[in-house]
Amino acid sequence: MSDANVRIPKGAKDRLAAVAAAEGLSLRAYLARLAETLLTPAEREERAAQALAALKEWNGYAPTATEKLELDSEIDRRLARVSGR
Repeated sequence: MSDANVRIPKGAKDRLAAVAAAEGLSLRAYLARLAETLLTPAEREERAAQALAALKEWNGYAPTATEKLELDSEIDRRLARVSGR
């Protein structure tokens, strides 16, 4: 296993360390677990394509490009509302 030095603000490090400690992990173990569970943009795109294919096969759902944009806008609007942005 290789080590890496990452420079982040002290407040961010302290917050991550507190979250790790609350889960009974060292900061190193927490960051390793986090890295294993996060998806890359390509992985997220692949999963979205798989979900869309499954929906199309299951019930014929196949939104147009315009409908996808409208749905994305609606999700963004709702997220902004609940997050106070």
